[in-house]
Amino acid sequence: MARVSLIEPEQHPELEPIIAKIRSGRRGTLINVYKLLLHTPAIAEIWLDLINAVRWKVDLDGRLREIVIIRIGYLNRCSYVVKQHVPQHSAPEGLSQEECDALADWRASSFYNARERAALAFTDASTRDVDVPDAVFEALRGHFSERQIVELTVLIGTYNMHTRMCQALKIDPQT
Repeated sequence: MARVSLIEPEQHPELEPIIAKIRSGRRGTLINVYKLLLHTPAIAEIWLDLINAVRWKVDLDGRLREIVIIRIGYLNRCSYVVKQHVPQHSAPEGLSQEECDALADWRASSFYNARERAALAFTDASTRDVDVPDAVFEALRGHFSERQIVELTVLIGTYNMHTRMCQALKIDPQT
């Protein structure tokens, strides 16, 4: 159970404009993370805009984005993010259940190509240690443009924030 109550839309008609914006950006749904963030509507709105930008307004392909997001979910032990993305978001991007499961220990798997492995190593270093070793960054540079490196870094940072907020407040995954 979440440590902070979830805002139920029918009890807060004053929030209808932001709730409508969230629903339009989330295929009609108001998931638990937004029900929690609605305690501060300005943060809920900025959060929606940021998540939409790092997922949909970038030069990174969907498969790679999902690989990174799911890996961060595993690294930060955030079942909320893993359950939100697998399979609802990962399958349409071409990831099988087995590939998603293997992200818990991607180095032991043969599922990922060199580009994806460079991104996963960068994700691990950024998430676990914050300070990325030069060798990890140089491997990344061989597969990504500078724009893509910036976008990947912001995606990683955003989902680290996302998972940490979900874990700290114990937001329940959707069922």
